[in-house]
Amino acid sequence: MKIQPLGDRVVVKVVEVQEEKTKSGLYVPDTAKEKPQEAEVLAVGPGALNDKGERIPVDLKVGDKVIFSKYGGMEVKVDGEEYLILNAERDILGKLV
Repeated sequence: MKIQPLGDRVVVKVVEVQEEKTKSGLYVPDTAKEKPQEAEVLAVGPGALNDKGERIPVDLKVGDKVIFSKYGGMEVKVDGEEYLILNAERDILGKLV
């Protein structure tokens, strides 16, 4: 991984959704689908600092599957791969268990 997130940020790769098919057998085109909101954590920052200067660790680890807000984060492209950098507190809504 060539991206090391800072503070309470997390680098994720969005999980691609397979082709969707309706009950009647029609395929839903990519343009009609909603943006996926599930991702796999690839890197975790050291955590944010509180008012006393103490580090608050992020409650995620590499490999976790997370759900994030629809328009959260910043999309980046490194070596032809697309990643999303999310703020752990604000953008990540939950962890899939």
